[in-house]
Amino acid sequence: MRDQSVPRALIILVGFAAAVVVLFGIREVASIVGPVVLALVLVIAVSPVRSRLAAGHAPVWLQVAVPFLIVVLVLLGMVGILTISATRLASLLPTYTDQFDRLLADARRWAAAHGLGNDVIERGLQAFDPGRVLGLAQSLLGSLIGVLSALFLIVVVLLAMSLDAPTTARILTNGEGNRPQLVTALAEFAHKTRRYLIVSTVFGLINAILDMVALSLLDVPLPLLWGVLALITNYIPNVGFVIGLLPPAMLALLDGGVKTMLLVIAAYIVINVVTQSFILPKFLGDAVGLSTTMTFLSLLVWTFVLGPLGAILAIPLSLLTRALLVDSDPSAKWAQALVSGKLPNANG
Repeated sequence: MRDQSVPRALIILVGFAAAVVVLFGIREVASIVGPVVLALVLVIAVSPVRSRLAAGHAPVWLQVAVPFLIVVLVLLGMVGILTISATRLASLLPTYTDQFDRLLADARRWAAAHGLGNDVIERGLQAFDPGRVLGLAQSLLGSLIGVLSALFLIVVVLLAMSLDAPTTARILTNGEGNRPQLVTALAEFAHKTRRYLIVSTVFGLINAILDMVALSLLDVPLPLLWGVLALITNYIPNVGFVIGLLPPAMLALLDGGVKTMLLVIAAYIVINVVTQSFILPKFLGDAVGLSTTMTFLSLLVWTFVLGPLGAILAIPLSLLTRALLVDSDPSAKWAQALVSGKLPNANG
């Protein structure tokens, strides 16, 4: 057997360098890649609707129009709710200036009573500067403006993909004879992505509704906004729960005091533990096929590359990367086990 001409370490280094170059290249065109990937994921999510219509021998235009309209209406509804609620939030926050001042004064008295120095107190209080909270609301509105500006591109790409979906499905089916491993990998990617989105959406809606009920009972302002935020952050692995909790907890502190904030935190934790830790794994199981470490690394990498949208799409993007680079290669069984965190079957 001929010795390997290129050292494996060099191959790994070159591959890593190529990955870095590709990721930085994608980052430079993130404003285009992000909406395109989002459109692809949405087309995959509603593909069962098209399949049902095709099985019922519906006209092609109906197979395209119905899934397209479902996605567009959902997008417009979420953007509308977020825009109205965020506008109300921006106008509501300035009314809490007095509460901020009282909280800061109480924090200074408590810190002084426990022997903390003035420099420590001031550094801690800078993190709760009212201007920073107002800046958070302004950045939220700025993000919404960015979503609105990208909405046209998302809809156009979504329409193009919806028009091509029937043909693409036939091409992939016909390609099983030439590239069976690649076709199987892409089909598995679509199946896992669809299952992940459906299960995450259902449990995200349950979480959002329960969160809104809890916030309404505690008289925390804008429960609808925080419910939608909880739904969106449900797609962010590992840290999504914390991101969805912090804004309503902060607003509860300003509106009702420390007791209300603690009740909000307790309610969110109970709801999240019951749904995400006890119930969700029974439905989702190992469908994603990514280990805990790979999931967290995916979140870091895709957030760095695509920004907030990358955090939401981290799982689908990682599944697509796995399908193209790992699952489509028959000799990459060890890589599949490494990525999924599961030992391969003894017979495979």
